[in-house]
Amino acid sequence: MSGMEGPVLVVPGLNGSGPNHWQSWMEALIGARRVDQDDWTRPDIDLWSARVADAIVAQARPVWLVAHSFGCLASVVAVSRLADRIAGALLVAPASPDKFGITARIPDTPLPFPTVLAASRNDPWMKFMSAARWADRWGARLIDLGEAGHVNTESGHGAWPEGLELFRQLQASAPAMTGPLQD
Repeated sequence: MSGMEGPVLVVPGLNGSGPNHWQSWMEALIGARRVDQDDWTRPDIDLWSARVADAIVAQARPVWLVAHSFGCLASVVAVSRLADRIAGALLVAPASPDKFGITARIPDTPLPFPTVLAASRNDPWMKFMSAARWADRWGARLIDLGEAGHVNTESGHGAWPEGLELFRQLQASAPAMTGPLQD
């Protein structure tokens, strides 16, 4: 049995993921829950990661994270203290923490759950080689998306079957984690 069971949390980045974004498409398709932020225009690592942590803790079973851009950074910070509650994470086009002056705040050790980092070679928010270094630090499987921009609506990523397939492969590769969490 794979680790496919369990709630899925979608963690958007700056400005949220609008109705035509691949995260919104995936959320509707698989019945995921969105982690909302009070202000999508003001990325704040403390507030955003606390909101992600609250959403994780609210679930009775280990969760799957599907994060994008600044949402990847908020997710990695949130899970640093909740790793036993995570089944796995798909991190797509993470934003560079350097752009927000928070590099020192981002964990740089392996994540103790299956993780895939999908990065683009022409992403304006993080250079591919930087994404590769973060994938290595986090122990994530790096997926080279080629020239896919920031993997958002502007780069043509509305419905994104390839992203859903990456997520399904991640779920299938994970150990089974189906039971309720013990406090």
